[in-house]
Amino acid sequence: MRLKDKVAIITGGAGGIGLAAVQKFVEEGAYVVIADYNKTAGIQVQERFVGEERPVLFIQTDTGERTSVESLVNKTIEKYGRIDILVNNAGTTKDAMLVKMTEQQFDDVININLKGVFNCTQCVIPYMITQGSGKIINTSSVSGVYGNVGQTNYAASKAALIGMTKTWAKEFGRKGIHVNAVAPGFTLTPMVQKMPEEVLGKMEAAVSLRRLGKPEDIANAYLFLASSESDYITGHVLHVDGGIVM
Repeated sequence: MRLKDKVAIITGGAGGIGLAAVQKFVEEGAYVVIADYNKTAGIQVQERFVGEERPVLFIQTDTGERTSVESLVNKTIEKYGRIDILVNNAGTTKDAMLVKMTEQQFDDVININLKGVFNCTQCVIPYMITQGSGKIINTSSVSGVYGNVGQTNYAASKAALIGMTKTWAKEFGRKGIHVNAVAPGFTLTPMVQKMPEEVLGKMEAAVSLRRLGKPEDIANAYLFLASSESDYITGHVLHVDGGIVM
C-alpha cells in the first residue's frame, strides 16, 4: 500500500479524473478528503466508501473562494491532524475564440484553474512545512504547454500552473516538500464522452498510441507522484498524453 495512512486532499474529486484518483488513493491506503463544489456528487462518492477501513470524507468547497478553502483545510486538520498530499485537480473550461471570449469567461476559468490552486496550496503549505514533508500535485494540460485554439483562458491558466509548480518546487524543496505537475492529453472524462464520434475519432488519430486516455491513466500518474517512489522528483511536468505531442 503505497499511501498507507497518508492524508490526501483531492480537489474536484467527485467525478472524472478526480474520482479515479480518489479510488486509486483509497486502494493504496490513504485517507482521502474530496473537495468539490458539486454537493450531490460528492455525497454520493462519500456514501460509496461508507464502511470501508478508510472512509472518504467529502467537504463541499469552492476553490476560488478563500474562506471556503480555509474551511476545507481546517476541517481536514481537525479530522486527521495532518495533510500529506494535495492534488490540485479541480478545473473548468469555458472555450471561445479570442474575439468572442467574454471577460466573464476569462475570469471564471482563471479563478478556478489558477487562483483556486493558489488558494489551496497557500492554505495547506504551512502544515506541510511544520511536518517537514508533503506532496503537491498540480494538474496542468498539454494545452498549457503547446496552446490550443479557442482556449485562451484555459491554456493561460494551465501554463501558469507550470510556472507556479517550478517556483514552489524551488521555494519548498529545502522543507522536504515535493511539487510536481501532470499534463494530461485527451482524456475520456464524462464530458469528453459526450462529444460526437467523428470528433472523438479525430482526437484518437492525433494520438501516437491511437487511443484516448482513461481517467485511471492520469490517476496512476498522481499516485506515482504522491508516493515515495517519486521522492527524488520535484519541479517536474509529467506528460500523460499518449504521445500527442513529441
